Amino acid sequence: MKQEPPPPSQHHRKRLMVSALQKFGKTIAYFVLLLLTYYLGYLSAASSTSNKPTLISRIPVETIPAPTFRSSTTSSAAPVVDHNIFSIQCIDPVISEKVRQAVLDRVFHGKSPWQNFPPAHVSTLLRQNRIKGWGSTGAVFENLIRRVRPETIIEVGTFLGASALHMAKLTRQLGLKTQILCVDDFRGWPGFLEKFRDMKMVNGDVLLMYQFMQNVVYANATESILFMPFSTASALDKLCEWGVSAELIEVDAGHDFHSAWTDINKAYKILRPGGVIFGHDYFTSADNKGVRRAVNMFARLNNLRVQLDGQHWVINSK
Repeated sequence: MKQEPPPPSQHHRKRLMVSALQKFGKTIAYFVLLLLTYYLGYLSAASSTSNKPTLISRIPVETIPAPTFRSSTTSSAAPVVDHNIFSIQCIDPVISEKVRQAVLDRVFHGKSPWQNFPPAHVSTLLRQNRIKGWGSTGAVFENLIRRVRPETIIEVGTFLGASALHMAKLTRQLGLKTQILCVDDFRGWPGFLEKFRDMKMVNGDVLLMYQFMQNVVYANATESILFMPFSTASALDKLCEWGVSAELIEVDAGHDFHSAWTDINKAYKILRPGGVIFGHDYFTSADNKGVRRAVNMFARLNNLRVQLDGQHWVINSK
């Protein structure tokens, strides 16, 4: 007959209890460690998220009115942040009669660039009259010049001067003594010589400025047309700083959104009260990724109305 084991002694029972408590304590410690690790990770993630910079529009998106069009081709604009803060401050505008001399003094040291033109090293490389433009004789030019009767016109983007020469002709026909200021770096764009193979190049200079000048000389328009051979953004900033403004401004330089957006905003700053800003290429393959997007956004942010005249957009100032 199998005998039952003797009951455990008191000392043995204590050892069993200590062993059980040790095992239970390890489990509790492991669980607490997991909770602590998770909690610290959560705090770290929340802290890093709260430290990220945020962009805040100075104009609440819900308060920006939608643009109004004379055409049925409207498109919904996505919410935007504050793109239209440009820090350059304009001084009081100089009178129209002093615009030409102000540019001559600041850009050409007071001397007319038409003197002794053309220089010998390019005279044999220029065409007598080489004019090419896009939408440069549209009805919008006569419509606006007749209505605004501007004393000063600023053209942002000139190329070979087709639209500038057309406007000079119109102002003469209307008996206006209008000064037209053309802003262009006269560098063209990469690859443009493939379409203009007759244009010559001298040491990397594609001679666009000289051909533009030759076109103006040929049209006998040197007294009414002057130019600034710089990038549009930098030239517009300087005109703002010099107090040079205009009643009519054409924006027709870069056709991508960012170039058009910058040019429109900077040009509008030097538009005289009651003046008109307008431009080409509202309807292009770029659609809302190019000029049209820039024009619509500008109008929407400034509570202005976009009107259409053929392929041109028109915005009247307040």
